[in-house]
Amino acid sequence: MDLAALKAAARREVAAVAATLTATSDWMADNPEIGLQEYLAAARLTELLEEFGARVERGIAGMPTAFLARLPGSTPGPRVAIVAEYDALPEVGHGCGHNIIATAAVGAGLALARLGAAAGLPGEVIVVGTPAEESAVPNAGGKIPILTHGYFAGVDAAIMIHPSNEDVISLQSSLVAHGLDFTFHGRPAHAAANPHEGRNALDALIVMFGAVGLLRQQIRPDARIHGIITNGGAAPNVIPSLTAARFRVRAADAAYAAELVQRVVACAEAGAAATGTRLEWREYMPPYLNMLPSRSLGAALSANLAAVGRPMGTREGQDGAGSTDFGNVSHQVPAVCAMLKICGPEAGWHSHEVAAATRTPAGHAAIVDGAAGLALTALDLLVDAGLREAARAEHAAQVQVEPAR
Repeated sequence: MDLAALKAAARREVAAVAATLTATSDWMADNPEIGLQEYLAAARLTELLEEFGARVERGIAGMPTAFLARLPGSTPGPRVAIVAEYDALPEVGHGCGHNIIATAAVGAGLALARLGAAAGLPGEVIVVGTPAEESAVPNAGGKIPILTHGYFAGVDAAIMIHPSNEDVISLQSSLVAHGLDFTFHGRPAHAAANPHEGRNALDALIVMFGAVGLLRQQIRPDARIHGIITNGGAAPNVIPSLTAARFRVRAADAAYAAELVQRVVACAEAGAAATGTRLEWREYMPPYLNMLPSRSLGAALSANLAAVGRPMGTREGQDGAGSTDFGNVSHQVPAVCAMLKICGPEAGWHSHEVAAATRTPAGHAAIVDGAAGLALTALDLLVDAGLREAARAEHAAQVQVEPAR
């Protein structure tokens, strides 16, 4: 099998669909949908994949906007997953650039579909559509039910790209993350005539935020605690009887993150005890695990991106790390993500500026380069048993050191 010829053909196929990919990404920027509501995006992406011959299963893992597109080879063999995300953020739309992630992943799938079984490729490539990566909605983390329903079973590697303000292969771990909802139940009363008859649920919330602020001084440098008030009361002349807040609690490892959850809950309990109110709390989404990036896959993806004219650096350590449900995938399957520059650091992430950058020439180049890099790396994985074995051995060592909890 002439791998160089296959790669050259894949690059030509990506170029042939580049205009379709960029138009689709721009359309997504104009029509942003938050997690688990990505009906338009999922429909358009799956229709494209079907048009090019993929077998698409919609609504997988109990999520109407999740999908799995299969691109089978000519014979049984390895399985490679290319991961797509397509949810937007409230208020800022595609301020994390998931329209670029989705169209690059689909572009790689389209290129490989055009090559088809006629190229004699073994195994199968799957494009996995994963909703709700952003923790903006309850039950976020679409990759987690897709994992638990077995759709990553037998996958040899999972690869994806993500827009960024630099070109790097991310070899840093992400943070474990929990999502918590807190509700305080008090007793209403007229704030002027008889405030002594009330139990102020907003006071309970304020005590909690103050306690969390003090707790931040005593936590490890890798940890993060941040929250918002989602219900602060109805009117200033009524003692609030119901208030609510949503928090994210993050740390480098699962054990410490779980410990911090209990300490944040204790802050909430202090607010309830101090004000005579009643507390309810729950985890509104499954925990995101820390990322276990594959150096073997990262080297292959880096080489292929360099081959299409995008030389990559590497990012290690943990300063400034976020959280992703791709971390959960990496605990089961060798996985890596490439970060592709679409703007400079002056554009704060999760912002209107990033959403606008997805529509620029730099944003469009990230789609085309990302699609090509993913397609070429998928070809490497399908034909190179040594690469698959190296990734598998590295992953086994990572999981042994840091098992999922």
